[in-house]
Amino acid sequence: MKELILLRGLPGSEKSTLAKMLVGDKDYCHKEADQYFMDREGNYNFKPSKIKDAHAWCKMEIEFVMKYEHSPVVVSNTFTQEWEMDAYYELAAKYGYRVHSLIVENRHNGVNEHGVPEDKL
Repeated sequence: MKELILLRGLPGSEKSTLAKMLVGDKDYCHKEADQYFMDREGNYNFKPSKIKDAHAWCKMEIEFVMKYEHSPVVVSNTFTQEWEMDAYYELAAKYGYRVHSLIVENRHNGVNEHGVPEDKL
């Protein structure tokens, strides 16, 4: 069975770290909206006005790897509201993937690398 794993959690909970453990060296099977904001040198340049574009890009990338039946496929976004996962559930149904949704918590005093203020977390 092909597997889609959705990782949910606050910034700094190490969703990306867990995703990399799940897919090994297969970067093409792990996507997240934050990757949209990375430049060629690996610098993170977040632009709030582009967040919708980032999520559309992420969904498009996931559909691309699903077409080629890669598994597991991991998406690590905050998914603060359950409906934000609906597009991925639809893709999973379309391409025959079983879905696992995991909540990743910051139980290790991880650093919030994205500069999100503590009161927003």
